[in-house]
Amino acid sequence: MAAIARMLVRRVLILIPMLLGVVLFVFLIMRFSKNKPEYAYFQGANPTAAQIHRFQVDNGLLDPLPVRYVRFVGQLLRGDMGTSALTKAPVRSSIATALPLTLQLTLFGVVIAIVLSVLFGVIAAIFRDRWPDQVIRLVSLIGVASPAFWLALLMIQYLAVDRGWFPTGGYINPADSVSGWLRSLTLPALALSLPIAAYLTRIIRTSMVEELDKDYVRTAIGSGLPPVVVVGRNVLRNALINPLTVLGLRVGYLLGGAVVIETIFALPGMGQLMITAVRNGDPAVVQGVVITIAVGFVVVNLLIDVLYLLVNPRLRSAA
Repeated sequence: MAAIARMLVRRVLILIPMLLGVVLFVFLIMRFSKNKPEYAYFQGANPTAAQIHRFQVDNGLLDPLPVRYVRFVGQLLRGDMGTSALTKAPVRSSIATALPLTLQLTLFGVVIAIVLSVLFGVIAAIFRDRWPDQVIRLVSLIGVASPAFWLALLMIQYLAVDRGWFPTGGYINPADSVSGWLRSLTLPALALSLPIAAYLTRIIRTSMVEELDKDYVRTAIGSGLPPVVVVGRNVLRNALINPLTVLGLRVGYLLGGAVVIETIFALPGMGQLMITAVRNGDPAVVQGVVITIAVGFVVVNLLIDVLYLLVNPRLRSAA
């Protein structure tokens, strides 16, 4: 536990400047965007130059960029992401409404990707160079090359429209119907996770093959230990180190891919919120969503670092 605590402290100290850099990047991009808060605020009206100037002065939009950045970081530390220029509602409340659905979709996708990749990666490694391995490698190659949005459209056509097994879109709250909730998220989660599952399958297969060829595996099996025990207890555990690295990076892909998938399936999550804000020219909401997703990506990778220590005792001793 002490090793994990020391590692967490080091990672957090590294993440602080990284998060500040991410916030700075988003801040600058939004400041040089054509979607200005004053234009969004007066959208649909014909404000005079004096009204626009008064809005800019009242909201500190004419202050130097360093001053505005420091003020913006201070607001974020207080949990204040600004106010939507269109709805006049706090951005924090809009994100709090949309974020749970995106987290559900992402976690559902992660679970599907892990289960499928571990299952087929292990099978491919055990039956290497035989027909199960060849089939899995071919299917995983196709999966890696298949965009999530294309898979989503195919699933809607063949599984929702033609057969009616799943709804074509929309979201059902689990408090209303658990089965309806599962059906509403299954196709989006599959479309989002299958390319990642295919990529992880190939990595797990390669890692498993490398571990199976090591001397300790032959020694353990030669000493009488059942192959299932050796593979499950030692080989798989050691082989998961590299896939964990990829999984941490791909979770960021899941969060970003949710923007498109939520739009296709009409899910009221972070993606739909950001698309609507971009379309309506609401920079505060776009800024809040991007920062939230970036922070989520950083936090996920911190959790992956902790999993490294749990999976590999040698990393714990090095920490």
